[in-house]
Amino acid sequence: MQLKTLLASIPVREIVGPPDRTVESIAYDSRRVQRNGCFVALRGEKSDGHDFIGQAIEKGAEVIVAERPEKHSRATCVVVENTRTAMADLAAAFYGFPARKLKTAGVTGTNGKTTTTFLIKHICEKAGLRCGLIGTVRYEIAERVLPAPRTTPESLDIEELLAQMLNAGCRAAAMEVSSHALALERTRGLEWEVAVFTNLTQDHLDFHGTMENYFESKAKLFTQLGEQLKKRKPVAVINVDDRYGQQLLARIDKKVSVVTFGMGARADFRGSNYHREFGATSYQLDARGKSYLVRLPLIGRFNVANSMAALAAANALGIRLREAVLSLSKVPQVPGRLEMVQAKRQFQVFVDYAHTPDALLNVLKTLRELDPRRLIVVFGCGGDRDKQKRPLMGEVVDRNADFAIITSDNPRKEDPEAIIAAVEKGFHSERFEKITDRAQAIARAIEIAQPRDVVLIAGKGHENYQEFADHTVPFEDIQVARRAIENHPVAFK
Repeated sequence: MQLKTLLASIPVREIVGPPDRTVESIAYDSRRVQRNGCFVALRGEKSDGHDFIGQAIEKGAEVIVAERPEKHSRATCVVVENTRTAMADLAAAFYGFPARKLKTAGVTGTNGKTTTTFLIKHICEKAGLRCGLIGTVRYEIAERVLPAPRTTPESLDIEELLAQMLNAGCRAAAMEVSSHALALERTRGLEWEVAVFTNLTQDHLDFHGTMENYFESKAKLFTQLGEQLKKRKPVAVINVDDRYGQQLLARIDKKVSVVTFGMGARADFRGSNYHREFGATSYQLDARGKSYLVRLPLIGRFNVANSMAALAAANALGIRLREAVLSLSKVPQVPGRLEMVQAKRQFQVFVDYAHTPDALLNVLKTLRELDPRRLIVVFGCGGDRDKQKRPLMGEVVDRNADFAIITSDNPRKEDPEAIIAAVEKGFHSERFEKITDRAQAIARAIEIAQPRDVVLIAGKGHENYQEFADHTVPFEDIQVARRAIENHPVAFK
């Protein structure tokens, strides 16, 4: 693509060097720059892309997009006000605005994003609408499955993934949209068919500072819907059982259709008569003037909310509601979301991603419905993240579990024992142990499990690694639990 054509999509302060360049690729990592490429210098928390401009030019960059003039004989420097917003706009133009050609569903909220996007994709696929996926667990492009370095990637990566989805025959895309992504303009310019708000509870205050800032980041997904160029009227799907969802309703432009979901009588998609079945859930859905019996092979009242959000979103994408409801009866297990560890034992073991006080409370309440003899929990808190929630999570476990083992999560650059001590402050009982080594903690929980006990391993879910200060090691809760179960004696005293 010609540079002049590409630059028509962004406001430019200054061009230093010849404008008659051809751009064959774009990169924000200097190590990934290719010949005849464009390098965008992003300012990050840990490094500044402007410091790597020389390296990018050595790799073959002929165009540099920066926030300050950089004069180089071998490259043209395009000076912009903000390289993050510029990259989002350049990426969309470079890849031909793929979001405009797909039926896109964006899902944001503290909890439930992963399950909701998986359900949306499942419903779409069952209806014959091939759907790509971008989220915490993985990225999916038709039959291709890619590892997910982050929940919502950088704008350049998003546009490339969406373009690949189009090329692979996808007609829809379901995406988790994180608050970080919204704050950092990663989803700038994307045009949504439907945007979903699941809920908002305390998390990520290390980044946002306050719940108000956190909410404002989430709200951006919905306030921008009215500015879209898509011919079809976008739809906002809002959880009205959540107080922030109620606040969000007042923010939405009249150009946007609103569909609410919840357990209350005023919800457009209303769930009632919730029943827990063996390994499954059923409930009555009232929507569009009709009633449906929804059967879902996932447990938990919170999955009723997730499924209603997915049904409303899929319906907004053009899928008939009855067809969508029927497809949910055969939805596969969502990795790391109340995932049962298969074992021929008289106790049950579950792995879940719950790493906020609210998510942990919801999972514990759900497992309590299984009427266990004892509910044993293994959990910890990640390092270099919201420190305020640590004692809150301890308090939730102390009140809702029979026994706990506090352990390490992803300590990163913090002392694991200091994190554990902060979690311990939330306990008022002595029904817990502290075992810093996570593998040993999991083994201990399974060692003490007796018939009719339920063991919950919380915090990491689908993750297959553990982060320390100077290294990352392979670690997967479900695999560690399986090995521990194999070593557990079948007979009980």
